[in-house]
Amino acid sequence: MTTTAPSVAPPKAAPTESAADVVARLRATFATGRTRDLQWRRRQLRGVERLVSEQEPAIAEAMAADLGRTPHDTWLGDLAATKSEAAYARKHLRRWTRKRRVALPAAQLPGSAHYRFEPLGTVLVIGPWNYPIYLTLGPVVGALAAGNAVVVKPSEHAPAVSALLARLIPRYLDADAVAVVEGEADTTQALLAEGLDLAFFTGGPEIGKKVMAAAAEHLTPVVLELGGKCPAIVTADADLDATARRLVWTKTLNHGQTCIAPDYVLVEESVRERLLGKLMASYREFREGDTSGVRIVNDRQFDRLVGLLDSHGGRLVFGGGHDRDALAIEPTVLVDPDLDSPLMTTEIFGPILPVITVASLDDAISHVNAGSKPLAAYVFSGSRQSAERVTAEVPSGATVINHAMMHCLVPQLPFGGVGTSGMGAYHGQFGFEAFSHRKAVLSRPTTPDPDLLYPPYSERAQKILRKVL
Repeated sequence: MTTTAPSVAPPKAAPTESAADVVARLRATFATGRTRDLQWRRRQLRGVERLVSEQEPAIAEAMAADLGRTPHDTWLGDLAATKSEAAYARKHLRRWTRKRRVALPAAQLPGSAHYRFEPLGTVLVIGPWNYPIYLTLGPVVGALAAGNAVVVKPSEHAPAVSALLARLIPRYLDADAVAVVEGEADTTQALLAEGLDLAFFTGGPEIGKKVMAAAAEHLTPVVLELGGKCPAIVTADADLDATARRLVWTKTLNHGQTCIAPDYVLVEESVRERLLGKLMASYREFREGDTSGVRIVNDRQFDRLVGLLDSHGGRLVFGGGHDRDALAIEPTVLVDPDLDSPLMTTEIFGPILPVITVASLDDAISHVNAGSKPLAAYVFSGSRQSAERVTAEVPSGATVINHAMMHCLVPQLPFGGVGTSGMGAYHGQFGFEAFSHRKAVLSRPTTPDPDLLYPPYSERAQKILRKVL
């Protein structure tokens, strides 16, 4: 792996800059027009690619400190996707920025019309702790592709990664147009108080509400990537071997601390026991005999998850142990917990997988639709009709058929929630558009300029206008 030093100049900002100073500095850069240039945008996107490639060892070390991640899981969960997102945007940028000409109604002829995408200005990206590179730099890719200046606020709950981003981003990106501001919730509020041109937040619904409320004071538009209880529906005709492997693999990524992880499984009763056996076999196979717990990010999240294990009312069939000193919880499978327990009414966001028995696909769909709209819904079935029913009848940010979470890795698809799981979407062109303003442009010649358009209006002119306009 190359260790060539980046050629980008070091940051000019003083380390004691206030939130207001940072925003003012970036606004001044944006006002020069520098960020609108396509070559500048491409250089920034290439800088993101270089950052995650050249600094992989440093990033892996920071991830291990914050989240207990292995280097491979860091590459898989954060770096590969970030690099792909930046490369995809760089390669398609010219097409995305082209004017889109539109036809005119007869009443507007002669003339021409188009719309174009313009950068919003100076925007804020508030990153989360669970995928602190991908879910921070992913939105930054969209913001840079659109030609914005960007304030990056990493999560304080991943302090090693936050500090690393603060050091690396000014080395790889234009330090006059992209700035990292570290801090806690009060720092986020101070940034939002500057009335930025858009705020992009990834996190939980409760904090999302606070971000939206603070943004509303300045009519700052928001994109909120939140979470929810993503269901996995398993019908009687599903391939249970593939279903179990895919559910367990995606549930164990980042120890279940993923907003689109399968939160719970709804399985038809006739295949429940077979599925449970295959789930447990997959856990054992993937962990190669390791019976220890997996690392949880901090004390608060550990205590919350242990609380869910203490009050579920279901049958424990796998795992369940925990060690507070190590902040570790064993991957756990529970069967038929109480549906009104906190385990089934709040997002789990951890290595606990409840399995709920249902009599039919109808019952599974009814259960999901009785709750909030999830960020994603997963259906495992050998029937196209069943898969289409879930796709059509379950409102969700996305539907994945016979897998889970993989839609997040397709830049040609929008990624976003609906209802309490979020608003707005990004990835690929959708990220570019999320950070852009669609400006309408209409051009009309000065002739002809018929008198009947102007007052006073005769009865004849009014009749003509009613037919034409």
